[in-house]
Amino acid sequence: MGLSASAHDEATEVALRALVEPRRRAILRLVVDTELAAGEIAERFEVTRSAVSQHLTVLKSAGLVTERREGTRRLYRARPAGLAGLREFLDGMWVTSLDTARGMVEAERGINDGA
Repeated sequence: MGLSASAHDEATEVALRALVEPRRRAILRLVVDTELAAGEIAERFEVTRSAVSQHLTVLKSAGLVTERREGTRRLYRARPAGLAGLREFLDGMWVTSLDTARGMVEAERGINDGA
C-alpha cells in the first residue's frame, strides 16, 4: 500500500531537508551504485568519523539510504524508493515549469500573430 498524499509530501520534505547539506549529497552520490562501509565513506571526507556517522543517520532517517550490518561493520547503500519520491517531486516541478514556459511562448505567439 502506498503513502497518503500528506505522508508522501512529508517524506519528500524530510528528504529535501536532509540533502540541503552538501556533504550529505556527496555521501549519497558515493553509495548510489555501491554499498560502502561507514569507515570507507568517512575516509573520503576531511571530517571526523563521528560527523560522517551523523550525516549517515540523517540520510537513513530521511529514507535515502539503507544500513546493513555485517559483523561489526555498517554498510550503506542508496535506497531506491527514497530516491524515487524525490524524483517524482522534481519531475512534477519540471512538468509544471515546461507547461508554464509553453503557455508563455504560445501567448507570445498569439500576440505576435495578431499584430
